[in-house]
Amino acid sequence: MGKYPAEAREAVKAAKTLCGDPMALAPISNRRGSAVWKATGPDGAASIKLGTGEACEVTAREASVLDQLPGYTVTAGRYTDGVWLVTPWLAGKSTWGRFQPFRKGDGGRDGALAAAVGLCRAVADLHADGWVHGDLQPQHGVHHKDGTARLLDFAWSRKIGSTPWAAFSGTMIHLTAPELAARIITGPQPVTTTQPADVYALAGTLWTCVTGNWPLHYSAAGLSWQTPLRTRREAIAARAVPLSRASPWPALQNHLRPVLLAEPDDRPTAAELAKLLETVTG
Repeated sequence: MGKYPAEAREAVKAAKTLCGDPMALAPISNRRGSAVWKATGPDGAASIKLGTGEACEVTAREASVLDQLPGYTVTAGRYTDGVWLVTPWLAGKSTWGRFQPFRKGDGGRDGALAAAVGLCRAVADLHADGWVHGDLQPQHGVHHKDGTARLLDFAWSRKIGSTPWAAFSGTMIHLTAPELAARIITGPQPVTTTQPADVYALAGTLWTCVTGNWPLHYSAAGLSWQTPLRTRREAIAARAVPLSRASPWPALQNHLRPVLLAEPDDRPTAAELAKLLETVTG
């Protein structure tokens, strides 16, 4: 994933205040100009995110959100080629990881269900504070051993009443609510994300964690991975793509399916979805 850029030394200094010295850096990911490193030292661990090119604005925006969210801390700055932010490392498995034993057929229903409820509660808490996440995915929830969940990746998050970007072209298309896909196509920009669209992505995320595949059955609509993005988005906006028929956990999916099929005003809130999932017994 490349060598850590020496010019981003201020980020290293900020990480050392959390981790102590000596501190080791390990690359985690590097996509579309956004690189994440894990810093580890005698006092703990931290996440360093470096944004370059088009990711500069995205990284700066996420730092601004983290600075406003209760329970999160962030230090941020600029360097020659971009923007950096440092946050304490959130230890734990992702929602995707918590469902892995179930997908492998090794049981794990209790842990997976607890993770599903925990993720819903984390989203509900964010919504109660007046925020929209805007980019919920299977890897964007981290689950602690005490059962609580924390959210990651706030680059497309916004406070209700504000829109901190000039244009929004969507994030993970497989988890984009139909009404949001329609707004992206027809405009006007800037398109604003919504809490009901978050709940759609939340249900889609959990469906994906259960089945191992995205919730939409593209081939049934004559679409494939090679189909242009706009064509797929138009089909999603028109609700022309049916849900997957895979049903390895009917008792859980029976609560997710109505959310994915409902109109925005008919979807439950994240808190209501958490309560529904708490009733799952099979």
